[in-house]
Amino acid sequence: MMKYIFGGLILIAVLCGVFWGSIDGVSTAALEEGVNAVNLTVYMLGGMCVWGGVMQIAEKSGITKALSRCFKPAARLLFNKIDFNGKAYKAMSMNVVANMLGLGNAATPFGIEAMRELEKEEKPGDTASDNMVVFTVLNTASLTLLPTTVAALRLKAGAELPLDVLPAILLNSLIAVTVAVTVAKLLNKFGKKTVLKSGVKE
Repeated sequence: MMKYIFGGLILIAVLCGVFWGSIDGVSTAALEEGVNAVNLTVYMLGGMCVWGGVMQIAEKSGITKALSRCFKPAARLLFNKIDFNGKAYKAMSMNVVANMLGLGNAATPFGIEAMRELEKEEKPGDTASDNMVVFTVLNTASLTLLPTTVAALRLKAGAELPLDVLPAILLNSLIAVTVAVTVAKLLNKFGKKTVLKSGVKE
């Protein structure tokens, strides 16, 4: 789907350039922004490597176990009958921690691992389990305490105080995750009852 969207945007840009006589500007922008994209990738790579390494150190040093214990009270409320000694919970807690630090790229591998382990533990078949749904929502609308990636981008753009947006990001992410998780839990509870009343088998 994304390839069609980006392809359509490129086509629209070219057509607009031809129609308004600014095709030279379109060509120049394509070349310049291609270089800028590579520069931005290299710039962000350093921060990703540093924080990815920090996450690996935390895992090997046992810090992740402590973080998992801190996350356990919230996990009891969010997830049903989850094995706190299993691999799924460990990966889930690391995913949450990475997202709280604003490290979406570091959180992704933990999220994939958590979903695979949940599938092994819960064996939901071809339908996602309630815990899978809640975890997906929690990963997507995550609480951000330290937006490191955003801060790095703002620093590169010339911001003198790259973390001055922290209060707004914290409030926004708190509202987003609260609403998203609440809706997911309600749909898991009442949606299933609706399906059963309609006579449709699970």
